[in-house]
Amino acid sequence: MLKRKKRKLSDEEIVKIVVEEKSHDDFGILYDRYAEKVYRKCISFVKDTDLAQDLAHDIFIKTFVNLSRFTHKSRFSTWLYSLTYNFCIDYLRKNNKVRYESDDQLVNIPNDEDDRNEKELLSLKANRLASVLDLISPDDKAILLMKYQDDMSVKDLEVALEVSESAVKMRVKRARAKAVEIYRKTYTDE
Repeated sequence: MLKRKKRKLSDEEIVKIVVEEKSHDDFGILYDRYAEKVYRKCISFVKDTDLAQDLAHDIFIKTFVNLSRFTHKSRFSTWLYSLTYNFCIDYLRKNNKVRYESDDQLVNIPNDEDDRNEKELLSLKANRLASVLDLISPDDKAILLMKYQDDMSVKDLEVALEVSESAVKMRVKRARAKAVEIYRKTYTDE
């Protein structure tokens, strides 16, 4: 009965119980809520089911070990997403599978062009959009998925990516431009 009542608690309330009582069982509630989402995020980065399962497992171990560091400044889901994102990007970097650009290297895209890029990106057919997302860098793909698929706000993205508001906006703008450019190169010749 008590377990059933705990399942109705918010993520943040469960975190508090797990940290205060060092309760492995209650952490299982969070695991049950987020295991599939974390796994899907890992798959989107590595495109390998076994590797994604390994990464997701490692992410949950890291989450449990670091749960006392959760500051409640954001939602638990945002914090977990940040861990997942950073863990996957670190994995790709260690394996030389991604080149990471500094904010200084970001291209300056005029706002009117960015607005056109956003409209064009949002109008893509699902199968074409999936193909385009597979062709851009994992960083760019991740930020577009966080923004549009996960409907994360700029504030949530700041927390997840651990960057400033202007860096978030520039990264979204740059990722949109790259996706639209790849779409145009790939599909306008049909």
